[in-house]
Amino acid sequence: MAPESRILITGATGNVGRQVVSRLLAHGPEGTPATAPRVRALTRRPTAAGLPDGVEVCRGDLADRDTLERALEGVDAVFLMWPFHGAQEAPAVVDAATRHARRIVFLSSGAVQDGVAPERQTHPVGRSHATVERLIERSGLVWTHLRPSTFAANTLWWADQIRRADVVAGAYGAVPMALLHEADIADVAVRALTKSGHGGATHTLTGPQVLTQEEQVRIIGEVVGRPLRWQELTRASARGRLLADESFPDAFVEPLLDGYAAMLKGPRPALTSTVEEVTGTPARSYRTWVRDHMDDFR
Repeated sequence: MAPESRILITGATGNVGRQVVSRLLAHGPEGTPATAPRVRALTRRPTAAGLPDGVEVCRGDLADRDTLERALEGVDAVFLMWPFHGAQEAPAVVDAATRHARRIVFLSSGAVQDGVAPERQTHPVGRSHATVERLIERSGLVWTHLRPSTFAANTLWWADQIRRADVVAGAYGAVPMALLHEADIADVAVRALTKSGHGGATHTLTGPQVLTQEEQVRIIGEVVGRPLRWQELTRASARGRLLADESFPDAFVEPLLDGYAAMLKGPRPALTSTVEEVTGTPARSYRTWVRDHMDDFR
């Protein structure tokens, strides 16, 4: 990719997008020092974005066609994170990207089932992301899909409980997860955005170990220096707590709990070595993630 190329990052102020931005600035398109402002970030609130110098910040929204078109002008590649619970906006977004860019890296979902048509996906998150994947594959863009396992950052949901007491209450404590550090997702994304060899690839990303929610809480306690324990709730009680949480979208409560129930009944998550194969460095452990976010739990 030419040094003067522009890369548009959507979701640039989120856990993954912010890491993608910082890595692009630090390493340049082919591992060289960044010079010209070639990283463009799409955000609803530019003044509150807190992005580093050198980023071209554009006010806009994927659902607002006019602002998206302006953000895509002069762009060569797009990092697309899907913020919607459905795929209604997908045709317009992919069409706009196709008319401006030549490459797209899509942060899809580990819920997508291989070989299953979008409309037959069993999980709503899998349905929406599989729909976007299919549109991208038919767009003519050079594409790469990233299918991450459970985000380690999801455990920040427990931060308030941990700051208040030594107990984390929730449902399905025995659910096993291959927790993934957002920095590993970003490292893979940057390589797919800037280097050849990733066109037409679907990268399935996982962390290096499988941990239950109870084990995750124990590790947080060990890192922050406090004995923490898991308190198992009934599904009904957990549902009530999530619905009362203003920061958690009501529409996602049932899909989340349904997903946990399915994960508990299903096979243990399979680990992949994709992060190391793409980046040359093994995926970071959950303990490392907690160390990187210790202040959030204190």
